[in-house]
Order: sequence, then structure tokens, then C-alpha cells
Amino acid sequence: MIDPQLLTLPDNPSLFTRLRVATRLLKVIRGNEGNPTYGQTINICLDLNVYASLVQRLQRTEEGRRMLSERPSLEARALDLGALERLPEGTLGREYARYYRDNKISPFETTLELKNDVDFIGKRYRETHDLLHLLTGYGTDVVGEMELQAYVLGNLGIHTAKLILAFGTLGQFKAPQSGVERSEYLRRVWAAYQRGRASPLFLDFWFEHHWETPVATLSARLCAPVERMSPRGEPARAVSP
Repeated sequence: MIDPQLLTLPDNPSLFTRLRVATRLLKVIRGNEGNPTYGQTINICLDLNVYASLVQRLQRTEEGRRMLSERPSLEARALDLGALERLPEGTLGREYARYYRDNKISPFETTLELKNDVDFIGKRYRETHDLLHLLTGYGTDVVGEMELQAYVLGNLGIHTAKLILAFGTLGQFKAPQSGVERSEYLRRVWAAYQRGRASPLFLDFWFEHHWETPVATLSARLCAPVERMSPRGEPARAVSP
């Protein structure tokens, strides 16, 4: 049993401290993947510098500065999923609420104190995960989750996504999921990565103001088109998801 104090980060942790805590967390998180504190702490351990860089990017725009100042929330306690599900068919709010109902899950809850803008960006990143499933069209199966991680890696450069992709790809190669062959899996993950690179930054987008906007409209605005492949494996024309 690891002392809980050894799984927490001090203020302004060094790279060595972050790697040490991340290593300890990786030993205990298996079987506790739903533990919000573990997940948030690992993200900070691995991506503190990435989050700091994203804060700097947001500070360069008026919308980004307002996001950092107001710190909107997509936590469960900030949402009325019942009201969202009563919105018209195809709207972001309706599909977002349905997503949670269909998958029998709940929105993220944050257990760590937000001490600064970097902490907020880490929180915002985690909270937008399920929204990105809707906007990108990537499924919640194993391969779909890997596609989404690749998309996020391309869009934000998140190191945690690299780690998840490494373990997920190893697992896929050992025991392919849903009948997806290695070549198809790699093609899909690479296409998702390239799509993320080609898409605009999504972290400064106020999803809270767009519950009544159609998902298709937001997807076209925030996500680059999907690149389809021809039967020969050659790139075909790009299409919207």
C-alpha cells in the first residue's frame, strides 16, 4: 500500500518530482482507472509544460484570456443533463446528454484544487474529452478511443495521449479489437493524428454557449474533414464526419 502523500504533487514540482509521482501512480491506477484524483495528477505530472504552453497560447487572444479569467466548467455539478436532453434532435446539448445516458457514464468531476491557469487547462482538457467524441465522430470502443487520443496528440501535443496510445497500440497488436487489422488500425490512428494537427485549437471554445447548435455545425467549425481512403489504400477526397 503506497502512502497517499507520495501520490500528491507539491507546488511548483520539478520534472524529477513529477516523473517520480507519475511512476508511483502508474503502479496503483490499474484497477482504479476511474479515480479522478489519480487521473488528474498523472495528467499534471506528464503535461505540466504542455499546459503552460497552452495557457500562453490562450493569453494571446481575447477569447482565450476570457476563458482563463472566467474558468467555465463542464463538471457534472455544472450541467443539467435532463434539460440538455430536452433540446432539439441533433443539437450539441441533446447529443451530449444522450452520450452519457447511452454509455452509462457521468461527466468528469474535479477533485484537485485549481491553483492557477495551468490547473484550469488540465481540468478543461479532461472535461472536453466526451465532447470531442461527439464532434470528431470517433467511437467509444478501443480503436475509437485510440483515434481520439491520436487526434488530441496532433491538436495539443498532450504527453498523456502518447502514453495511452503506446499502451493501447501494444494491446491492439497482442489482441486486435473488433476485427480491426494492424494495418487498418495504424492507418486510422495516423489519420486521426493528422486530422488533429489540421484542426483549430478547441480548448478556448465555449461549448457552454452552444448547447442549441447542431453537432454537425460545430464539427465543421472545429474539426478538419475526415480523410477517407480508397480501396487501394490511397488517400481519397476529404469528407465531413
